[in-house]
Amino acid sequence: MGNIPRKGSRDLVVDSATSLEDGPSAALHSKLYEAIMREDCTTIEVLLRNHPVNQPITILPNSTSSRLLLSQQTESIIPIHLAAKYHKAQSLLCLLRHGADPEVRDTTGLTTLNLILLHWPVTSTTWAKPGNRMHRILTDIQNNAITCLRILCAHGAQVNAQGESNKRSPLHLAIAYGCYPVLSILAQNGADVNAINEASMTPLHMAANMLNKEMMEMLIAYGANVNCAVSSTGNTPLKLAVCTASSKAGRLLGAGVSCIRLLLTHGAKVNAQDYKGQTAIHEACFGGREAIINLLLDFEANVNILTRNGESPIYMYLQRSFNVRDTALLARLLYHTYPLRMTNNQGILPAGIMLPEFRLLRDTLIKQSQKPLSLQGICKRNIRNIYGEKYKQHLKQLLPVTIWNSVYCCYDLAYLLQQDLPASQQQGLPATQTAFSG
Repeated sequence: MGNIPRKGSRDLVVDSATSLEDGPSAALHSKLYEAIMREDCTTIEVLLRNHPVNQPITILPNSTSSRLLLSQQTESIIPIHLAAKYHKAQSLLCLLRHGADPEVRDTTGLTTLNLILLHWPVTSTTWAKPGNRMHRILTDIQNNAITCLRILCAHGAQVNAQGESNKRSPLHLAIAYGCYPVLSILAQNGADVNAINEASMTPLHMAANMLNKEMMEMLIAYGANVNCAVSSTGNTPLKLAVCTASSKAGRLLGAGVSCIRLLLTHGAKVNAQDYKGQTAIHEACFGGREAIINLLLDFEANVNILTRNGESPIYMYLQRSFNVRDTALLARLLYHTYPLRMTNNQGILPAGIMLPEFRLLRDTLIKQSQKPLSLQGICKRNIRNIYGEKYKQHLKQLLPVTIWNSVYCCYDLAYLLQQDLPASQQQGLPATQTAFSG
């Protein structure tokens, strides 16, 4: 049939495009190109008798084939790569049956599977309504891509093969390019959901960093490790999700909170520290998003953990001036904090409260940090930290009223600060009792 054997074909690469004079070779390449694009399997079989299946074909500018693809440059491509790139399922199957090697790589080190993922079709647009002609066309295109992927997997494509230049597995590529339908197919065919790329990130790290909940759910369902840490930073998927979500607002913030909750409910360690000693609550406090901070507190985040530089979550919160203005959230953090540390290991105060407008608040907090709690006050705070807001009402049913009140009804932060703050800063202070000390 003229095909080269599959053995050793994985070392083949596409040579740089060379000029082909008009003649039998140019005509053969052009016809094979067109047959693959038309999915004319009968013609493909005939042409493969005179062209090795794993050798590239070269298409000249201004040829019939180049006009078909709107290309004005010489293009050299391996037949199976052409079929994969344009999602020609029948051509792909025909080539594989005639000895095409799915693992043959192009000049950039990409396999046939890599090319399918890199050219995965976008099927949803803001202007295509379900059921209209454009929607049906896009759906057909994606279905063709899915068919090609299944054909490749059935014919031995390596679902864990990494790129030569970046160590990205097919799953990493699928996450990067938003190929959601790909995940289950790859996982069902043995893809390692905990594989790492050149940055030591797993697919779940990438999906969490992108706040892609659908992909996160799929990866977790197939056994992704929710507590895997990036080797260079110590970041977990939870910390990455918190970092990204903390920069969002409105509807996007809600989506981020949903991703964070997903990780927590599937066993993510809320107090895991990275190599700097930071936890998710440190990142959330720096971002200042109340919804994220409250969610982490509900899952028993420890607001007293210090980084290697001696920074507490409340220190991170006070780093940014717009956080300081939200005194209601500041009160809740103080409610869980003991001891209150206002400086890091170098004795530096948080930057956010160094503005002149926060002088009285800064002085008040410094005084409180220098005023130790009584042993009774420390015990009360420990009870609040251990049981959290989640079990507050449950404890109310179990404990005598006087004891419960002594634990949860403490000094009012608003009253405490109002003694020192000007009227312009008293607005927004919590009206309800919020424990600051005692």
